[in-house]
Amino acid sequence: MKRNLVYFQSLKKQSQPIVCLTAYDAAFAHCAAKAEVDVLLVGDSLGMVVQGHHNTLSVTLDEMVYHTKLVQRGNQQQAWCIADLPFMSDASLEQVLQSSARLIKEGGADMVKLEGGTRVLAFVETLTQLGIPVCGHLGLLPQSVLKKGYRVQGRDEAEAQRLLDEALALQEAGVDMLVLECVPSALAERVSKALKIPVIGIGAGVNTDGQVLVVYDILGLTPGHTPSFSHNFLQGANSINQAMTSYADAVRNRRFPASVHEMKA
Repeated sequence: MKRNLVYFQSLKKQSQPIVCLTAYDAAFAHCAAKAEVDVLLVGDSLGMVVQGHHNTLSVTLDEMVYHTKLVQRGNQQQAWCIADLPFMSDASLEQVLQSSARLIKEGGADMVKLEGGTRVLAFVETLTQLGIPVCGHLGLLPQSVLKKGYRVQGRDEAEAQRLLDEALALQEAGVDMLVLECVPSALAERVSKALKIPVIGIGAGVNTDGQVLVVYDILGLTPGHTPSFSHNFLQGANSINQAMTSYADAVRNRRFPASVHEMKA
């Protein structure tokens, strides 16, 4: 069954977690679709896990279009496909429109994702008016790593309130989904309950409307350091398909991330 925004809204209302994985090629996308993953995110994280860079900043729009095409070939219109707008492809409204059009028309994406809060509100409003589904991204922002670094966001009350206010503003502007990265679990739960749209967490605890992980992380293939909030689902599995199915099952039954954190404690 092809996933869509109505389906995700129904999952949120029923408190049934949404399963999301990154994907960068046709083979992994096909495996994920067979494992009944709900959302495939073609993330600019490909700059790190596929290309071997230290951050995501060097990824180009051409590369994002190319990898989105590959994913959609393997996906065969099963999972909902979100594509990242890479670094500096959203510096102006004109760039946002051109970049989003390419990801949708050439790449075949179902939705585009923008990082940031107040800065992108006008962009979200325009894209929404044009019928382009938009996913927001708050918390740790990989495209701002040179300025803010890789650290948990929203630890103090003032920062937490600012993040919640930005989440509500993004919803008002028209986003249909929000990725919340590396924030305290209590804050993630607070945001998820405050919003009508689905909130997908990564390193944000178990009480969001869904979870996303980098596919290379859940398969133990990431070179170098694997995030502490992730888990290698290939250990003990007989195949990549089984590992992805185990991940999906763990998310849907809220065993991930809670049980993984207990195992690592």
